[in-house]
Amino acid sequence: MAVALATLAVGGVLTWTLLPDSGRGSGSAHGGSSSNDTATTTVVIGVDAPLTGGLASFGTGIKNSADLAVRTANRRTYVPGVTFELKALDDQAQPQTGRQNADALVADDRVLGVVGPLNSSVAQSMLPSFASAGLVDVSPANTNPVLTLGSDWQKGVKSRPYPVYYRTTTTDALQGPFAARYLVKVAKKTKFFVIDDRKTYGAGLADGFTAEVAALGGTVVGSEHVEPGSNDHTALAAKVRASGAEAVYYGGEYPDAAPLSRQLKEGGATVPLMGGDGIFDTEYTRLNGRAEGDLATSVGAPTEALGGGTAFLDDYRAAGYPEDAGQYGAYAYDAAWAVIEAVKSAVAANGGTLPSDARAKVAEAMAGVSFDGRTGAVSFDDYGDTTNRQLTVHTVQGGAWHSVRTDTY
Repeated sequence: MAVALATLAVGGVLTWTLLPDSGRGSGSAHGGSSSNDTATTTVVIGVDAPLTGGLASFGTGIKNSADLAVRTANRRTYVPGVTFELKALDDQAQPQTGRQNADALVADDRVLGVVGPLNSSVAQSMLPSFASAGLVDVSPANTNPVLTLGSDWQKGVKSRPYPVYYRTTTTDALQGPFAARYLVKVAKKTKFFVIDDRKTYGAGLADGFTAEVAALGGTVVGSEHVEPGSNDHTALAAKVRASGAEAVYYGGEYPDAAPLSRQLKEGGATVPLMGGDGIFDTEYTRLNGRAEGDLATSVGAPTEALGGGTAFLDDYRAAGYPEDAGQYGAYAYDAAWAVIEAVKSAVAANGGTLPSDARAKVAEAMAGVSFDGRTGAVSFDDYGDTTNRQLTVHTVQGGAWHSVRTDTY
């Protein structure tokens, strides 16, 4: 049985190292199994995610799913002569910690690719280090368009800032407008109050939503910012109620969105709150007893609706992870498998052995990676964005999230 040993490193960074798998787990969408006893070279895949703190339910699902990909590759001897290990670091959803983790991963020569992070703001702090070192990074969750298209993308000027960066989910260039189209065209709402947490992810979502509302003829009757961790939204609830808004759009994550939604409704603003994938989690409904009718978008389709989603969930459960895979699980598996495919290509091109400039060769190979993954066909465009662009609307019914519709772009 595979054993993940946890050690607490300097600065409180939790590091997980995967010991060889003796077969736990029930295969994968890639099929087959075999021993990896003859492997002679260790390749480490790093994971950076919030493993503690308010967003840990997202982060642990990412870590476990990447771990499952590593186990599968080792069991199959998918890259002959190579044993994969996982090195997972806890960024606590903090950019400064993420920067330190990036430096630590770069310093480990065995690390040839990284999965993560969850937060776009954390990615912004990590990517300069990865780019400087030529270390590939594939996120299963970042959605800010700036990370792949550059800061002037909204002006129609696209410029890829980090050639080593890829992602398996689509971006807020689609997600914010998708929410606006649903509320205006399907829910028939016309007046909105927009709130965000000032962070990279939340502000980006709010901007995209606001622009699309205007394009559709709707009206933003008010806007406000909230500080992450703030607990008293009494005055804001009164402002929303007085505005006549028919819905609230929130750019941010569930630890702040849940109490905000609850207090808005308690304050008389009994309208639905809608947010992005950052609120689409079971923790949102657990923390918010007034969530009924609230809405969220997610980047991608529900796991069960993905081509390899059922097989992924079966394997995940069979592997015995105590935490749920979460909405990013299948995307994290495919992010890790993309790194594995790039390593395989680099090894094959070098006559069956790992090249001396392995990071550079893996980075070169990543651009051409293409495979049938757990989330569907996995490949990347010239900017590092996924070519598989799906978005889903969910609503809270009976205290739980239920999918409403999925669109492909």
